[in-house]
Amino acid sequence: MSQVHTSLATIPNRYAFIDSISREASQSHSLSLMLVDVVRFSDVTTSLGIHIGDQFLLEIANRIQTLFGERVALGRISGDVFGIVFPNERSESVMRQMFERLVEHFKSPMHHEETAFIADFNVGVVCGSCSRFDITAFVSKAETALKQAKENKYENYYALTTFDKTDTGRSLALKADLKRAIANNELELYYQPKVDLNSLDIVGGECLLRWNHPLDGVLFPGPLIEAAESYNMMNELGYWTLEQAFRALSEFDALKLSLSLSVNISPTQLYDNQLIPTLTMLSDTYSMPLERIELELTEDVALSNSLMVKKQLDQLRSLGVSISVDDFGKGYSNLAYIRDLDLDAIKIDKSFIMELELHPVNRAIIEAAKVIGTAKQCAVVAEGVETMAQLHILREIGVKEGQGYLFSRAVPLRDFIALTQREIMVGASPRRARA
Repeated sequence: MSQVHTSLATIPNRYAFIDSISREASQSHSLSLMLVDVVRFSDVTTSLGIHIGDQFLLEIANRIQTLFGERVALGRISGDVFGIVFPNERSESVMRQMFERLVEHFKSPMHHEETAFIADFNVGVVCGSCSRFDITAFVSKAETALKQAKENKYENYYALTTFDKTDTGRSLALKADLKRAIANNELELYYQPKVDLNSLDIVGGECLLRWNHPLDGVLFPGPLIEAAESYNMMNELGYWTLEQAFRALSEFDALKLSLSLSVNISPTQLYDNQLIPTLTMLSDTYSMPLERIELELTEDVALSNSLMVKKQLDQLRSLGVSISVDDFGKGYSNLAYIRDLDLDAIKIDKSFIMELELHPVNRAIIEAAKVIGTAKQCAVVAEGVETMAQLHILREIGVKEGQGYLFSRAVPLRDFIALTQREIMVGASPRRARA
């Protein structure tokens, strides 16, 4: 039975926790340390006071301990940063799975009276051997990884190993990894079905990049995308993704599947004057109308108010390419950009679908998005549909399309095609990986 703390004072502080790391290292052949920073926790203490903030921190600590069990040691590094030690573990892929378990577990909100708080985290990890163990360097590496996780644009997770000498060395290694991954066909697109919520027919799919690492298996390639951004290789990666999407569309046509695909597009590509010529070339090469492709923007790209971006988007739409805004409502939404941008779809962020059946305000936000979509004559798509109750409410609101684990996680092309060729068994799809 894992320990339940009744006070923050019973959780080992930074110095006691560092001692416990050294003790574990002396008894283990390898070790991983995860630092967990609670995102924007100062908002909680500012709004509710330090006393209530401490209650939330205590609940977070106990939930982490319960989630990972007795095999891990928990400590409090600083005010809202916890440390977790995993003895005899050095696999980065396993630690990523632990991160994903943590995020999924904390989708359930914590409550104080009428206030609900959904904890989100920045997570830094260091993995390594306990041979010639240096506690100072080990903890420093974990803190460096946490700092990088906070700075990442695409995901709030970062991992280092004790073999990574410096941040520069890690970045250069990632650049080499990216070049090798493209050259050796290690990258692969997975496809998450987009479903008609009334008929449950698959009407399209979202392309999501995966990295078939030669040692660690299938990885989410957040660090690779960071490397691509840092070394001006984002266009190379983006155009590779677009070509794979066109190849998939050709396979769909050969099987008489009239589906469309959506591809996430980076700010770098929108500023590239080769985007439209490349799309036109791919359309000609694969004899595929551009109407079958949808480009998904994030809010920050749409908010950039760049004349070049607006011109590119106008030209893309004139060629038949659909434009959607992904994760709508996740950031500090500026409704003026929704008003002024010509869109084909708004994708409601999954945070509003979670707990939909419990919180009326979530329903109101989705209803508002539906009203906006109707006024703009664009589709509204619900992301992260996970329960039958959510499906029924979305149908009542009139949202016609959705995607999420209720239907299927993101899967390889062959599995996606198999899904399209049979009825979706709602609730029976695997839920192990995050899309």
